[in-house]
Amino acid sequence: MNQSLVSDQELINMYLSGNNTSIEALINRYKSKVFTYIYLKIKDRHLAEDLFQDTFIKVINTLRSGTYNDKGKFLSWILRIAHNLIIDYYRMSSRIPLVENNEEYDIFNTIKIFDECVEEKMVIEQIHKDVKKLLDILPDEQREVILMRHYADMSFKEIAEQTNVGINTALGRMRYALINLRRLVKENDIILS
Repeated sequence: MNQSLVSDQELINMYLSGNNTSIEALINRYKSKVFTYIYLKIKDRHLAEDLFQDTFIKVINTLRSGTYNDKGKFLSWILRIAHNLIIDYYRMSSRIPLVENNEEYDIFNTIKIFDECVEEKMVIEQIHKDVKKLLDILPDEQREVILMRHYADMSFKEIAEQTNVGINTALGRMRYALINLRRLVKENDIILS
């Protein structure tokens, strides 16, 4: 059977029925797009290869568990998994900074700088709390677009696909969300600097 003519869902069903070559066909069908997506975000070939493998391991595990929901957007689903793994990677790497001392850089000289910035850190934390409160006031659609765009780093095309609306609707929601946030900042006398 020519697997290029078979739909994604048919390949998934064949894989779940025990045909292991069908998962290979699915991976081959999307490997270029998925790897390119990861590599453009990471810009490190070896790390991109690791995240690519992790993505398809997660895809396979989800398919095996029976929790994959066919909505005809298999590629979007894979890219969302890859995107989430990239976010997880950055979260983990930001928690564990790797610093080496050398002639030009001494970690102990930087510790003093961080101690002096306690006030700045408190101000930033307060701003984040204020913004979070303001986001909670926004209508659900507007809050969702802001969170996806600024916290999940999704494109407007991805947001539109994820929320099942047109790209112009996603852009409009963002525009109104920003207008409403500016209004709320003025009304609540919040200083964002």
